[in-house]
Amino acid sequence: MNMSRMLGALLLLILQGSLAQRVRVEPEVVSYPGQTVTLRCQFQDRGDTQLTQVSWILEPIDGERTNIAVFHPQFGINYPTKSPVVGRVGFVLNPPTLDNPSIQIKDVKMTDEGRYICEYATYPSGNEQGVSSLIMLAKPKNIASTVTVTAGKTPVIAARCESSNGRPAATISWSTTLNGNATTPQTTNNPDNTVTVQSQYMLAPQPADNGKDITCIVSHRTMPQPETFAMKLVVEYPPQVQIVGYDNNWYRDRTNAFLTCQHDGNPIPTTVTWKTLSGLMPETVQVQDNRLAVQKVDDTVNTTFICEVRNSLGSAKDQVTIIVREQAPPISNAGVIAGVIFACILVLLLIGGLIFFLVNHKRQQQQGYRGTGKPAGAPYDSITRLFGSSKSGKNGTGNNGNNNTPIYRGDVGLSEKTNQGIHPGGMALLETTHTHTAEDILLSSEMDEAERKKFDELEEEDERYDHFGGGGPILQLRQHDDDLDDDMESQKDGSVISRTAVYV
Repeated sequence: MNMSRMLGALLLLILQGSLAQRVRVEPEVVSYPGQTVTLRCQFQDRGDTQLTQVSWILEPIDGERTNIAVFHPQFGINYPTKSPVVGRVGFVLNPPTLDNPSIQIKDVKMTDEGRYICEYATYPSGNEQGVSSLIMLAKPKNIASTVTVTAGKTPVIAARCESSNGRPAATISWSTTLNGNATTPQTTNNPDNTVTVQSQYMLAPQPADNGKDITCIVSHRTMPQPETFAMKLVVEYPPQVQIVGYDNNWYRDRTNAFLTCQHDGNPIPTTVTWKTLSGLMPETVQVQDNRLAVQKVDDTVNTTFICEVRNSLGSAKDQVTIIVREQAPPISNAGVIAGVIFACILVLLLIGGLIFFLVNHKRQQQQGYRGTGKPAGAPYDSITRLFGSSKSGKNGTGNNGNNNTPIYRGDVGLSEKTNQGIHPGGMALLETTHTHTAEDILLSSEMDEAERKKFDELEEEDERYDHFGGGGPILQLRQHDDDLDDDMESQKDGSVISRTAVYV
């Protein structure tokens, strides 16, 4: 039985819901105070249903249901006198019809907000209805301001923001870097059904907070974008004082020494007073408002100076003790010394780079000489040694001052075709198409002693390269037997030449 009853109730609700859908209304209607609002109603898909009467009923947000308009095809129109909208409500059509019983309310007020029900009396299904919600909007009046506060440790209200006479209630938020907190918004319902919202910002103000930015932001449905109020916090505090300018280097006869009394406060300090601990101001000192100028430092300046500042909230002071020195401290040469050291380092780097370049260049020349028999890049040797070192002797030993090896000038050209042969005397010879005369040979020996020593040194260096494998093959005479001494012939200039060697 219980299950049957539950199913029956469910079917009844579904049937009533389907029937209620036949009364077509606007679910929500928005209006502003003073406007005329239209509430539409229409019965759809009547079919065999008979419409007897239509009524408009108001359900205020706070209050009882009240009939505000009734239409009966036989008895006509009726506007109850107890209606809160009497005199301002009427049917759109005159006369109205059951198919379109829409109404209008003129000069709507905030108290007109509520649910408006269009209800049909039908046969045989009974009453059917549709509900429209009238939402009244009121653009609020928004204001914000700061509160002048005095610096302290106790939190106080520093700024206020208010959105009054709005519908629905506005939303208030704060934007700031201050170290405070916003209070919970307070909402007040006004008699005209509007709402006023208030918010406050509290903090323990400090002198450093004076002039900082704080912004109140108000958001409301009637405004396309939030309204912002940018403000600056106002914090009053007694003066703050500091004397600057003393560098601990005041010496006798120093000129143009200054002390400055830096001060701050809100309200702005109006009085700045200079004095000394002894009570007497030195004659060489001139007071210029918050600045104390010493034209020439002497022993009378060797005292304590005091600066006192006042505003409406109080006073503050600072002091500095001057110690007059006998003479100026020596000028530091640290900068000059640093510059000299830097210059020396730079010179050493340049010299080192030059030495490295020269050594590297010399090494490249030596490597080229060892590999090719001549310095790298030179077109040809200045001295060409064809028959061994000047100090090569028999079996590779020195000849003790007897120069048995011909030395030739580098400018003597060789023909392009040279052939090696074996001299009958056992000496390796170099045959060429050009034969030098005795005069050429004598001229090659007419060198002074210094030039001969240079050539000897070059030959010694060549000999070292020959022995240690640094250079290429050197064409030189090689002894075949002991007849080498018989082959040599002394000349008038003291030199010795070979009888069989061919000089080129």
